[in-house]
Amino acid sequence: MVSRGDSDPLSPKIPASGRTFQEKASRDEQDKVNRIIDACTKHCDLDQLRALSTSTGGLINDHIRQIAWPMLLGCEGRAAEADDCVQSWRDLPPHKDEHQVEIDVNRSFIYYPRNESEMQIDLRKQELSSVITQVLREHPMLSYFQGFHDIVQVFLLVLGVDYAPEAVARLSLLRIRDFMLPSLSASMAHLKLLPSILNAEDQKLCLHLSQTQPFFALAATLTLYAHDIQEYGDIARLFDFLIAQPAVVSLYLFAVIILSRRDELFEIPADEPEMLHSTLSKLPKPLNLEELLSQTVMLFNGHPPEKLPRRAWAKISCHSVLKTTYGSCRNQTLKDGEVLFEMQALELRREELRNKVLTRIWKYRRRVSGLGIAVFVGVISFWLGKKGLDFPSSGIQRMREILQSFRWK
Repeated sequence: MVSRGDSDPLSPKIPASGRTFQEKASRDEQDKVNRIIDACTKHCDLDQLRALSTSTGGLINDHIRQIAWPMLLGCEGRAAEADDCVQSWRDLPPHKDEHQVEIDVNRSFIYYPRNESEMQIDLRKQELSSVITQVLREHPMLSYFQGFHDIVQVFLLVLGVDYAPEAVARLSLLRIRDFMLPSLSASMAHLKLLPSILNAEDQKLCLHLSQTQPFFALAATLTLYAHDIQEYGDIARLFDFLIAQPAVVSLYLFAVIILSRRDELFEIPADEPEMLHSTLSKLPKPLNLEELLSQTVMLFNGHPPEKLPRRAWAKISCHSVLKTTYGSCRNQTLKDGEVLFEMQALELRREELRNKVLTRIWKYRRRVSGLGIAVFVGVISFWLGKKGLDFPSSGIQRMREILQSFRWK
């Protein structure tokens, strides 16, 4: 019998230098694993963990992510204990969006995990539905959006059905809260930062795209790129980066992707916005993810949000996750997230009503004198107060307490 050792002609020959490289790579990886574990367990060093999550290769594997993601999100890391927890959320009233959840869950797990049986995939879909439904029933103010299931399925694969709900709840209320408001208005406000980021780095490219509205970035940024990236290793690696960074960094990443396609975009005439939109709405393949993330950090550091042109950052609501994640949200509670949610929802309702009022005033502007407008605006202000659309003093005080608990600019 032929030995399958080095003398076997069928065995791959690894040069001595190759073995040295492999051993060094293995040692470096193990050293990084040890530093991640130390940052999570021995030292509780969030800054170190963020740095390691951002560095090349991210958090290495799912075993390490199971330790690191809960720390980055500020989870207590408790598993759902048994039947009491499951029974309690199942007894809660159904959420208004559960029908859409089931439609989307049936379209999940298309690209990963691979090599699983139909029965295994069906079980994963049941678990995915369970996690999403639990979060929505326990926090009924949240509005489900199509693509949320793409995000949650990654958390489910990494953390498992017992630990995923807590992480997803914190993600929903503290990091992607703007996407789960009753309307997409706040999400649209995110996209308005893109031209300012591009303008800060490349004015010529920004001008070339000026006739194209930045809605092309909605699907990718809304789903933290989980809807567009088909390789599990890539999306898990990207989540290492995104949950370690302020929420606004996701927009900087999209700006970097645009910048990386500069030559391609200049081949499309500026007066063909539909073609530009179509091109930009699809991520390039393959993605050189590590290079893109490195460039994103450089762009963010070179042009931080508060220094963007056109006072773009000042126009973002102070309740937005773009500002409330600018420091760390580890010390924020789910209750804090709910309060911020209600504040921003109220703000959006008032803005919507204000726009309706201004539209009506403009429509009848010839019938209303200047004094009439002033009186009318006063009446509307009184009416808004009667409708409960003024901030209660208790809410303002609570808002101050929350905003003082983390850094924002």
